[in-house]
Order: sequence, then structure tokens, then C-alpha cells
Amino acid sequence: MQLIWDGKDVYAEEAQTATALLKGQYGENRKGIVFLQAEEALYLMDVRGAACVSVEGSPLTFNELATEIGGKKLMAKYLTYKDWRDRGLFIRPEKEAGGKYGRSVVREYKKGEFSLEIPSIEGAFFEDDLITTLDNYEAGKELYEKYWIGQLGTYKASHRGVIAKLDVLETLFLMDNGKLALTNSNRKKVYAAASRRIEYFPDLYNVYSDWREEGYVVKSGFKFGTHFRIYLPGAGPLKGEEWVHSKHVLHVFPRKCKMLISEWARAIRVAHSVKKTFILAIPGKGKTKKGEVDFALYHRKGLAVETPKENDPSFLMLSLSEDEYIGGEGLASAIKACEEKGLDLLLGIADRETSVTYYLIRRIKLPGSKYEYYEIEWMQP
Repeated sequence: MQLIWDGKDVYAEEAQTATALLKGQYGENRKGIVFLQAEEALYLMDVRGAACVSVEGSPLTFNELATEIGGKKLMAKYLTYKDWRDRGLFIRPEKEAGGKYGRSVVREYKKGEFSLEIPSIEGAFFEDDLITTLDNYEAGKELYEKYWIGQLGTYKASHRGVIAKLDVLETLFLMDNGKLALTNSNRKKVYAAASRRIEYFPDLYNVYSDWREEGYVVKSGFKFGTHFRIYLPGAGPLKGEEWVHSKHVLHVFPRKCKMLISEWARAIRVAHSVKKTFILAIPGKGKTKKGEVDFALYHRKGLAVETPKENDPSFLMLSLSEDEYIGGEGLASAIKACEEKGLDLLLGIADRETSVTYYLIRRIKLPGSKYEYYEIEWMQP
């Protein structure tokens, strides 16, 4: 199998080779000549034993062709392409995906009842710690047991102490709902202190309030490497003698924020290991750029394999590498591109050992919310 590089394109013009490539779902047929994407050509050289020559007849190695082709994220795209092909599945350029497939899934979360039927209480705010304490034991007990706001006594041992503690998000939430007054500070000072200390604090607080107002219980996700852990509406700190465990963890990913892929994936892995759903929040509105998606993926249908000739694609894939940064705006744009075509987004992340890990992203509909939320789950194709 011989491929030709003309300085711009890689193609096969020999009839038998062209026929074999098209049968294997490689390339694009242009009047009997099969033109290949960079990833396809490199895969054929790496795995299928194809040879490549220049138009002058000089042989090219894998490295020489890859260097000549160049381009953004070439190795990330090649490694994810190779992995999908090696699994016996078909993968095509994203541009071949039409649209309106209706294969994306939106999961609707139920709405809970929200009310704070408590009298106004007083507390003291400690700016260095971003913590408010309540002297009123009965008020702190009611907040903790009825609404799961604050911590009475000690974590998982509320009987050990009479002072209730509120974090800065709970402090502001109670102040905004007219249930808390501070003896030594005010809302403006509390909000300013939190904004100085916590990166993207306004986004965190907006997301926290959004879920609380829909009836969910929102607590710190520190132990799981995320911003919040989420409990279903009506959850309380105790259920008989058994501690109630959260079902979800949530990470806030503002549009202007960028994060190292390895750190982002680690948090998802932790959530998966403790059997929690990882939710990604993308708050705020921005100018959504044209989405960058790399491939259309064909998966499995029962015991058979989907093919480009007979089936619609199942996913669109964005290829990334472990040491790359991804931004909230870029991810939001990629998700939007997928939604326009009616497909779910699959992130393919190539690590330093060239192994590829996949994460499936699906939209959540939280009734009454103005923000974007997505479930992200590890997927084994």
C-alpha cells in the first residue's frame, strides 16, 4: 500500500489501494483518487504497513510525514484516532457529520421545595477564616437538622459542641434570604473578603445559590477535589443512625477559567471511584465561539459495529492531551457544536504513555436554572 505526499495532501491513486482504503472506511474519494486525513495516513503507516513517498519518489518515514503535515494537536488527534480504530470501531472527520441526529441525551433533575421558615438570627463573621459562628444553639440546631445549612458541634458528631459554624457561601445565602444579621460585619464586606480570597467566587456563589434555591443540599466538595457535593432535595445530615451520603459532586468551570487536563480528569476519576456523578457547571454568558470538535465516532449497535455507510454517528470527539489546558469557553463551544448536531460529546484524553481515556458529557436540565450543567462520566468504549 503506497501513499503519496505532494506537500499539501496525502493520497492514494493506485486502483487496488484506493479500493482497499474506501472499503476500510479511510479517506475521501475524488474521481478515483483517495485523499486521506493526516491521522488516517499516519495510522496506515504506523499500523497497516503503508509506505509513503513524495511526488518525486523519495520515501518518507512516519516522523518525516508528521513533521511535514504539522498542525495543532496532531499527536493528540492521532493517538485518539488510533485508539478508536484499534478497538475495531470506525472514526471519521467531524466535517462529515451532518446534523440533527437526535442522539444526544438531556437528563432532567427534579425540582425540590425551597423555603427557610426560621426567624432571623445573629452571628459573628471571622474574615481570616471566612466562617460565621452562631451563639444561638436552637437556631443553629434547626438550620443544621432541617435545612442542612452550617455545622453544629463537630462534623458527623453534632452533639459535641453547641456552636454552629457557617461557611462564607452559607453566610451570604442566609443574609440574601433575610435570615442572618452579622454583629461585626455586613454583606458587602463579606462578599468582598470572599472575592479576594477565592478565585471566581461570584461564579461559585451563583452556582451554590442556584442549586439551593431548587431544593438541593449543597456542601463542600473539598474531600473529593471539587467545589461542592450535592444531596437530593429533602436530604438531612442523619437518617436514623446512618450518615447520608451525597449522590453527586459538582465543579464550577467558569468560561474565563482554564485548567490542566490532568487535574480536571483526576477529579472525575475520584468521583467515579466513590460512585458519585460528576457534574460540571459552566456559569455565566459569553460569546460562544465556533466549537472545536475533531471526529465523528461510530460505536456499537448490539453485537454489531456501526458503520458510516449504514449508521449515524454516535458521538463527536474532542481530542486532548494530558498536559494541555482546557478553558470553560472552549469546552462550552465544543458542547454547543455537538448539541447543534444532536450528538453527545466524548472527550478523548491521551496521557503520557499514549493510553487514551474517554469521558462522556451530557447536559443536565435543572428546572428554573439559567446556567449550564453537564454530567461527565468515565466511559469504556
